[in-house]
Amino acid sequence: MAGSATVGTIPAASAAADHMDPRKLIAFFAMVLGMFMSILDIQIVSASLAEIQAGLSAGSDEIGWVQTSYLIAEVIMIPLSGTLARIVSTRYLFAISAAGFTLSSVLCATATNIDQMIVYRAIQGFIGGGMIPSVFAAAFTIFPPSKRSIVSPIIGLIATLAPTIGPTVGGYLSHAFSWHWLFLVNIIPGIIVTIVTWNFIDFDKPEFSLIKKFDWWGLISMGVFLGALEYVLEEGNSNDWFNDSYIFIGAIASAIAAVVFFYRAFTVEFPVVDLRAFTNRNFAFGSVFSFVMGIGLYGLTYIYPVYLGRIRGYDSLMIGETMFVSGLAMFFTAPIAGKLSAKMDLRLMMVIGFASFAAGTYIMTNLTQDWDFYELFIPQVFRGFGLMMCMVPINNIALGTMPPARMRGASGLFNLTRNLGGAVGLAIINTVLTNRQDVHYERLRENVHWGNPAAIDQMNNMTANYNTYGMDGAAVAIKQMVGIATKQAVVLSFSDIFLMLTVLFTAMIIGVAMLDKPAPQGGGGGGGGH
Repeated sequence: MAGSATVGTIPAASAAADHMDPRKLIAFFAMVLGMFMSILDIQIVSASLAEIQAGLSAGSDEIGWVQTSYLIAEVIMIPLSGTLARIVSTRYLFAISAAGFTLSSVLCATATNIDQMIVYRAIQGFIGGGMIPSVFAAAFTIFPPSKRSIVSPIIGLIATLAPTIGPTVGGYLSHAFSWHWLFLVNIIPGIIVTIVTWNFIDFDKPEFSLIKKFDWWGLISMGVFLGALEYVLEEGNSNDWFNDSYIFIGAIASAIAAVVFFYRAFTVEFPVVDLRAFTNRNFAFGSVFSFVMGIGLYGLTYIYPVYLGRIRGYDSLMIGETMFVSGLAMFFTAPIAGKLSAKMDLRLMMVIGFASFAAGTYIMTNLTQDWDFYELFIPQVFRGFGLMMCMVPINNIALGTMPPARMRGASGLFNLTRNLGGAVGLAIINTVLTNRQDVHYERLRENVHWGNPAAIDQMNNMTANYNTYGMDGAAVAIKQMVGIATKQAVVLSFSDIFLMLTVLFTAMIIGVAMLDKPAPQGGGGGGGGH
């Protein structure tokens, strides 16, 4: 390890570099807590949407916007935060974001109708998005490379654990108290984070002179590009994609805004997002891997509860308890991943992680409608272990060689790729689920006909059963058979999704071979100016 070689030659300089300022540590952990709240709040409502829908008397087509409005707003803020941190400094940006996030959480808890809730959630998502990239940037600028094996697993764990345990935390809170507590729970941590970050962050100084050069057209075009793209991806499947006029207009608006945004990003003196980070090959590849991790992370956090709710009939609390396995696996893997990242080739770690993830999804391709906690246990352990084994090296590869001047912008882009991966993944998963369900249903229907002795036996038994209760046995039996076939079609379409994810993560193993060998994390990676 490069770090240990240095210690022998210049002990004093090395000791000074390795010394951790306690103020910085306190500030960093407060920032980590802020990021945790911000990412947790994406998913905290997912298991409790039915309770919120009842509480606000919302329609089933409206309630999804409690999540969508948060995601759209957050996706716009995440890349913007790097530029804002340069103008106003990390301290102002983070403390104001934490205070705003806390206030908007209070507003969400006081919402009396769905329109208010959607507006408050958008404000909460936008402000909360400012807290996420700052933590990654701080981790890679204020800590010496020798401490990276401790710091990187912490941010990796928070970024992956928060969305995974979101449904669990939400399920418990709405069961034990009421859905209002999904938001009220942010108040005390929010106040603590605001006070601590305001008093302890002093990593950088504001550059208010940059406001004069701020690219407002770049900001507007980025907002439309990312906001409309997120809308199209979130709502596309339920609205039949381009057959819906809003989706069509959203796609056109996103495409036009993208052209304007990219043109301005490469031509103006002070672009709203610095895209030059992508010229660093490891950052570019790291972002691709981050995108794929987003698909795996958010896709599976979505698909497990859907299976457990629709097929097993679980409520939010039971879903949360089943999903907790992945969270525990991540929690126990984080310190192992941290230690290994200092000793092992990061590419090999990623291969192990992707292989573990693929193994977990491959087991799930044999899914039946009887699978329960115990059948889902091993796949979830593989998933949690694989996520952490990938996340730590991906963070280090993407951000570990970035010069400090570009770190804030790069961190925003890196986090954006994970969120966009999640949005694209969910759109594809939902579309495939719908289409494959229809295909499987048709195939099953072809087999359930009057020439199939097994189907006839089943029908006759059911008809006789219902006749004894004085019902129209044949009609009820047909209805039941349709129900059984539909359920089976849904389960088969879940298996197709898991097969798709298995292929994707297996392909990523090949992608790892494209990376340059990263510098060891013990002492390399410090030469930021490459």
